[in-house]
Amino acid sequence: MLALRNVDVVFDGVIQVLRSLSLDVPAGQIVALMGGNGAGKTTTLKAISSLLAPERGAVVGGRILYGERDLANSDPGETVRAGIVQVMEGRRVLQHLTVEQNLRVGGHFRDDRDEVGRDIGAIYGVFPRLRELRERVAGFLSGGEMQMLLFGRALMARPKLLLLDEPSMGLAPKIVHELFERVLQVSRDRSMSVLLVEQNARAALSISDYGYVMENGRVVLHGTRDELERNEDIREFYLGLGSAQGKRSYRDVKHYRRRKRWLG
Repeated sequence: MLALRNVDVVFDGVIQVLRSLSLDVPAGQIVALMGGNGAGKTTTLKAISSLLAPERGAVVGGRILYGERDLANSDPGETVRAGIVQVMEGRRVLQHLTVEQNLRVGGHFRDDRDEVGRDIGAIYGVFPRLRELRERVAGFLSGGEMQMLLFGRALMARPKLLLLDEPSMGLAPKIVHELFERVLQVSRDRSMSVLLVEQNARAALSISDYGYVMENGRVVLHGTRDELERNEDIREFYLGLGSAQGKRSYRDVKHYRRRKRWLG
């Protein structure tokens, strides 16, 4: 479905954020992209969805292959038409429109207008709460309801590849669980690929087939969900399941153990 090969991204012509980044998103699978703040996760999504230019960024090396196409520095509208849709972090609903109007905006690029109403009904089937709120102005929704609306709005474009950026941010654990279950359900029902950027590694791995860990603009570890969940460093630093002895500092061990083990 998607393959990044040795991708370099530079901002303002001098600041390199991604360094020879390579990863794959197979058709119909959910892939998690994890890492701390500043690792380059969001930049990776924007490189795929062609949203770097407004921030004076550009892909300066490597290839972003979507089928037979190279999407590096493409037009964002054409990227959406090709079947790639990004849900950006920050719950960017159209606050002065109703829930249903927001959903209709998601189908803006579609030609089959007569099918839009049917798809809205399908979204309400996935998120019954949105049906109850369909006439509510979106700016008055709760955080969890906004995230459901953003997910539903993205689905209105009938994506083949959905890019999700920090969907769990600021949400209660129960809402996160419900949202991620819906992501898994829709991915399986529609054979839709998902690239999920998430700092909540436990939640991300719970629905992912494969995962990548980023640091400083490059991949430092990758594997299947089971492989990552068994990895000692993932368990300790991301899942909080390690058996640390004494009062070890994360800062003290980070650059020794992780760098030694992951980067060789």
